Amino acid sequence: MSKDVKNVAAAPRRGGRRPGSSVTRQAVLEAARSRFSQDGYAAATIRKIAADAGVDASLVIQFYGSKDALFAAAMSLSPTALTHLSQAFDGPPPTLGERVTNAFLDLWEGESQVSEPLLAMLRAAISNDQGAATLREFIQTRLLEQLSPKLPDGHDAAARAGFAAAMLIGIVVGRGIVKVPVLVGTDRESVIRLVAPAIQAVLVGV
Repeated sequence: MSKDVKNVAAAPRRGGRRPGSSVTRQAVLEAARSRFSQDGYAAATIRKIAADAGVDASLVIQFYGSKDALFAAAMSLSPTALTHLSQAFDGPPPTLGERVTNAFLDLWEGESQVSEPLLAMLRAAISNDQGAATLREFIQTRLLEQLSPKLPDGHDAAARAGFAAAMLIGIVVGRGIVKVPVLVGTDRESVIRLVAPAIQAVLVGV
């Protein structure tokens, strides 16, 4: 048992009536997504997440059992979150790179309920095995296995989709996590204009 969980187990419970379990679970998940996104996996403790959600830390453990389990639950994305990206692969091949780049930025830099879990995965993957495993599974099963069949026929479709995803994730890391000034200061339209031809070349070769 981790030190964090041991301390939580020994913590006194707050008085008062707790809200309904479904509402509380949702509050914990939202707090966890935000905290993991801001702090990364290692620094986001059960106590901090519980405080953000306004509940006892012991209740978080009761719901999820461990920080690893909470992280996995918080990082889960509904299938609709990837619909826009998947649809970007449908359409005329000559504009595929532009559509995919635009959709990828929508996913990673768009609405907070979608972008925060993804950014949290990136932060966690840098310093934590669980975070790296979660991001690896996301890329493999939620991106490559779903999207590579939509590419033009070829034995290397999965590899092409993988390298394109890696390139775009690198851009997200530079803009959203490392915050390289020149990348942060580049507006989205310029990012698409500069990056889309490279993504086009990787995905379809033209």
